[in-house]
Amino acid sequence: MSELASDQPQSSIALNLDEAGVSVDLPRPAHREDQVYGVPYRPVEFRDDDLPTALERSAAWLRRTQEWLGEPVDVIAIHLDYDDTGDSPYYDVKLLCNEEDLAGAPIALREAKAK
Repeated sequence: MSELASDQPQSSIALNLDEAGVSVDLPRPAHREDQVYGVPYRPVEFRDDDLPTALERSAAWLRRTQEWLGEPVDVIAIHLDYDDTGDSPYYDVKLLCNEEDLAGAPIALREAKAK
């Protein structure tokens, strides 16, 4: 069970979610070979008025994170959007990264194997 905040102050909507974080009432694919995946990915965001700068920062972060992790970061998608409102940075680059990688799970596994 999860809650989603609404626009009304002090009000929430209860959501009945399964272990993958999707609604228990979501229609599932009918064919046995099809499925809704429960793979957790977390967006890592880079915002800037200059797209090459945002992309360079994302690449630099990927390099540093890969060195820390000791293996390539599992990135499933790169999402590019823009925000043309007010004083917000115009470009919004998001890397959808595996949550376990960001938590350092590969490091912990290697350390556990070494003991």
